[in-house]
Amino acid sequence: MTTTIDSPPGQGPNPTDDAEPTSSVPSMNRRQRIWRGRAEDAAWVRPAFLALLIATGGLYIWDLGASGWANSFYSAAVQAGSKSWEAFFFGSSDAANSITVDKPPASLWPMEIAVRIFGLSSWSILVPQALMGVATVGVLYAAIRRRFSAAAGLIAGAALALTPVAALMFRFNNPDAMLVLLLTAAAYAVLRSIDSGRARWLMLAGALLGLGFLTKQLQVLLVVPAFGLAYLVSGPRTVLKRITELVAAFAVMIVAGGWWIAIVELVPASHRPFIGGSQHNSILELTFGYNGFGRLTGNETGSVGGGGGGTGGNWGTTGITRMFTSDFGGQIAWLIPAALVLLVAGLWFTRRAPRTDPARAALIVWGGWLLVTGLVFSFMSGIFHQYYTVALAPAIAALVGIGATMLWKQREQGAWLVLSGTVLVTALWAYELLNRTDTFHPWLRVVIVVTGVLAAAGLAGAKFLNGRTLAVVAATALFSGLAGPTAYALNTVATPHTGSIVTAGPSGGGMGGGPPGGGFRRAGGGNRTGGFGGGGGQPPGGFGGGGGQMPGGFGAGGQAPTGTNGQPGPNGQKGAMPGGFGGFGDGPGGMGGMGGLLNATKPSAALTSALKANASSYTWVAATVGSNNASGYQLASQQPVMAIGGFNGSDPSPTLAQFKAYVAAKKIHYFVGSGSGGGLGANSRGGSNVGSEISTWVAANYTSTTIGGTTVYDLTATPKTTTAG
Repeated sequence: MTTTIDSPPGQGPNPTDDAEPTSSVPSMNRRQRIWRGRAEDAAWVRPAFLALLIATGGLYIWDLGASGWANSFYSAAVQAGSKSWEAFFFGSSDAANSITVDKPPASLWPMEIAVRIFGLSSWSILVPQALMGVATVGVLYAAIRRRFSAAAGLIAGAALALTPVAALMFRFNNPDAMLVLLLTAAAYAVLRSIDSGRARWLMLAGALLGLGFLTKQLQVLLVVPAFGLAYLVSGPRTVLKRITELVAAFAVMIVAGGWWIAIVELVPASHRPFIGGSQHNSILELTFGYNGFGRLTGNETGSVGGGGGGTGGNWGTTGITRMFTSDFGGQIAWLIPAALVLLVAGLWFTRRAPRTDPARAALIVWGGWLLVTGLVFSFMSGIFHQYYTVALAPAIAALVGIGATMLWKQREQGAWLVLSGTVLVTALWAYELLNRTDTFHPWLRVVIVVTGVLAAAGLAGAKFLNGRTLAVVAATALFSGLAGPTAYALNTVATPHTGSIVTAGPSGGGMGGGPPGGGFRRAGGGNRTGGFGGGGGQPPGGFGGGGGQMPGGFGAGGQAPTGTNGQPGPNGQKGAMPGGFGGFGDGPGGMGGMGGLLNATKPSAALTSALKANASSYTWVAATVGSNNASGYQLASQQPVMAIGGFNGSDPSPTLAQFKAYVAAKKIHYFVGSGSGGGLGANSRGGSNVGSEISTWVAANYTSTTIGGTTVYDLTATPKTTTAG
């Protein structure tokens, strides 16, 4: 049996691109089209779509400034790029271009342009991400609306907007917001190419994916198999022509993503910043190692850990159920069971459709996206944070919108029963997810189950109901499916998030973000004994209370001089991992938890004033170990601060010899001792010990002083001896 999708006029299996409607409804002027939409649309369609966009914008922009600098690692790079075009191009952490962030710079560019126009503020950094979220919802609606119905597009758009991890990342300044927008736009372009028969849309998809590569590198390739398969199966013209066009689109993707890589590789190392995240100052090493295959295998030199394997690790247990665990379920998994059921059902009902059937093509695009990306996320052993799962949100939302309306239109009792079972399973799964946070609105899980059961019963007996009653059943089913993620999304929006690792919902903020005491809710994590805690370096933040389960653990806190707030683990208060890791707090000597690894330090007014004093006389007003340490001082002073060792303090930049030369040339004013440990990556993943080497040399040659409670060394002062070091 073929599906009964209602195609808009002028859009058959292979319509002429942008064909005008052939119906007899009156034509409309431009203003009427804006508010009414297509002439054949019901009067409610365009207002409902505009309401969806306005509501999404309100949700994502409301109280946005509460998160401050959000991820200060990227905010500092934005500040640098707003001051230096060289830093803008390379994605440098500071305007003096000592080292780059550990990603290509495409996601930084919109923020840096906004800061150049409106000035440096939390809003100018975060509003571009919120607008990207609104745009993503709009593009997803358009992609679904073209081939299905306005109702399908609205369901998909609402499901995406209310996904908790989407509400988090479209209010945050990580690269994921831009990546998701580009992937969704590329999916739209692929479907337009299949519909219209015009290869220019396929080339546009390649260009968008190339720009996605400059946003988050190899992750963009996870959608390529689905896009290629959909065009190969459902595209117009001959097989040879389709293959040729796919090759051409792939070439466009390589050019769109490779031009920046080529320039960076060709520019001599002496004329550009060090490539952060690499051990040999190579963008190719960063692409295929730390940000590439290392994410899959866990072999990430200089990283903060990984190697989950199949038994668990710093990033959680891997396996087919990973997306449904307590770490990830509340972020993204609310509608995954429904999306999978509806995907299978949709493919079944289109099994006898023509090869070019647009409904099946859409199912391949979105279903392939979900399956490939979801499986890679489930089994990858390297660094994997909860917020990465936002990349699944558009595919899940699209499948729910498509599948629900497709089955609704079927006139077979089997379709109604499948839809009924999907609603019931979704409600029961929401109950399980809500039950994991048993203090979060306990009444809600009961309401969801009751409404889910009622809606499922109504759908099972749909053939006996009239249209008005069916509308009530449909509304009840939508409420049951979206109430849980909506509650989590609203909680996410109401909670400020700061740091490098953040999570959505009421279960806690993960490492470096969200409410104090939050974190990874697996055994030994979050508010349980040990593991990774949340709080962004604020007591009781850092790497979780109790010192974790790793040898030595990580004491919580972030501001205490010795990291005692979190009852550090058995290897002492100054180090945690073998080899010693001095923490990155604000206290003297920097022995306070992990505040500066996962979140920015907060310098005192006295230290900020000292950094600003005579700043134009120095290339860097300060140097300190770790990018997040440096970001706090840089954002406070708005002057370049050298991040020794990059994000983890484990990149070999600068070398000790280079640092000595900078000091001899009076290019660095202060060395900030807070957070000057050896660097986590140096001890746990084979990275450089440059932070420890430089810290030791500075302590041996210069006299420390305390400014605003922070230990600093004036590198322009006379050394202790003329022969030291």
